Amino acid sequence: MAYPPALEELVRAFERFPGVGRRTAERLAFHVLNDGQAARLARAIDRALAETRRCGSCGNFSVPDPCALCADPARDADLLLVVELPRDVEAVERARCYRGRYHVLMGALQPAMGTEAQHLALEPLVRRLEARPVRELILGTDPDAEGEATALAVLEALEQAGLDLEVTRLARGLPAGSALEYLHRGVLEDAFEGRRRVRGAREPSPGPPDA
Repeated sequence: MAYPPALEELVRAFERFPGVGRRTAERLAFHVLNDGQAARLARAIDRALAETRRCGSCGNFSVPDPCALCADPARDADLLLVVELPRDVEAVERARCYRGRYHVLMGALQPAMGTEAQHLALEPLVRRLEARPVRELILGTDPDAEGEATALAVLEALEQAGLDLEVTRLARGLPAGSALEYLHRGVLEDAFEGRRRVRGAREPSPGPPDA
């Protein structure tokens, strides 16, 4: 027996969430209806949609624009950490081991899942760096296959734009296959301290010899 149209629509809505299959979507839909929290959930979603926006600078979710991190004059504007998702910003901020600024790509390169380079915030990153170059750009994508592919996509975007700046990659302390949001503070501190250079800024060409 098929579900009523409204229930089927709810199941399909949950099914569109990342990593949620049909059975999980059904369980979520039944839980929402049986738990009596449907109205509260709907209000929370409406409020989040109405009050939350993307920061025009870093792309993170925020209420004010620019967000509090971008507007903080105490943060080092010459350090820019590129991460995949807003939850990565939260993880690094909890660790209190980084005082620069961020750029959120809003995803990772996953062609099999339909996420291509054009779906990531690479163009805003290039425009941001063209407007104000930084001393160091830190690649903070996850140390897994998707994260490595995303880091390469960032490097390619910089190369295509002709941006000449130093790029480093979080390295020591990051277990392969892990995600930033689950890492302990000490692990993140080691990763920042031991980041390795991916590309150095080119030295300026010497001027003509004195006459």
